[in-house]
Amino acid sequence: MSRHDDPTHGNAPETPATRFLKSQHVPYSAHLYAYEEHGGTKVSARELNVDEHAVVKTLVFEDENKKPLIVLMHGDRKVSAKELARQIGAKHVEPCKPEVANRHTGYLVGGTSPFGTKKAMPIYIEKSILGLALIYINGGRRGFLVGVHPHDVLRVLTPKPVSAALEK
Repeated sequence: MSRHDDPTHGNAPETPATRFLKSQHVPYSAHLYAYEEHGGTKVSARELNVDEHAVVKTLVFEDENKKPLIVLMHGDRKVSAKELARQIGAKHVEPCKPEVANRHTGYLVGGTSPFGTKKAMPIYIEKSILGLALIYINGGRRGFLVGVHPHDVLRVLTPKPVSAALEK
């Protein structure tokens, strides 16, 4: 059975993220769930019945020059902006406002995927994510995650590993 006949892709939406994954020959599983405003990874982990640590958030930050960057972080952790700035050689980083993040990525906040963004940006990944067997990351729409292997993320996005996680 080819990946395109896979029943897990049956009702999956076609998004810039899924088109990117297909173009890069990245196998993925599709997971739709009932999106809850401000529910975050706690809701998606509960709905998919997976560990929140394996649900990866795609966060859009900007540095002191307003240059955007993406941070991939465990769902049950938050980013230390101070530590991230130090590790990437920036004076200061902070999360982008939702409308700015939307302009850079082409995705709505809550549906931001690191795959198929409108603009190419540097991507940083919390290095412990690379040790997981499988991660669940946004597929480009609210209420839609894709299950992918971290080594595929490494191959197609070439993110730089960082250690900037804080307990929530």
